[in-house]
Amino acid sequence: MGPRNLKELEVWREAIGLAKGIYEVSMEWPKEEVYGLTSQVRRAATSIASNLAEGLGRGSSAEIVRFGKISLGSAYELYSLLELSNALGYSEAKKVTDVSEKLDSLTRRLAAYINYWETRK
Repeated sequence: MGPRNLKELEVWREAIGLAKGIYEVSMEWPKEEVYGLTSQVRRAATSIASNLAEGLGRGSSAEIVRFGKISLGSAYELYSLLELSNALGYSEAKKVTDVSEKLDSLTRRLAAYINYWETRK
């Protein structure tokens, strides 16, 4: 059986931590990007946890898998956005590396989470 509530879901807690890290990194970005790259990277980061929550809230294995895959798609979108921010020199390379390592861990965990629920069908 899965978690009884969202806060028990480790992958969701990890996604929240990543989103917090993304907000902290993107606070340093140029103000002219607030409606551009900054907004987009923050939406992608928050989408990961939000879609995990929605899938769990819907209750069926099929919906958990569907929204888990949407979360994974947002994670891959986030890779692209972080790479662009790095290429533009918006953050210190170390900070981007740190948040990218968290994203790597999260994408592996998301893939395992999806696989777990796919096999429960």
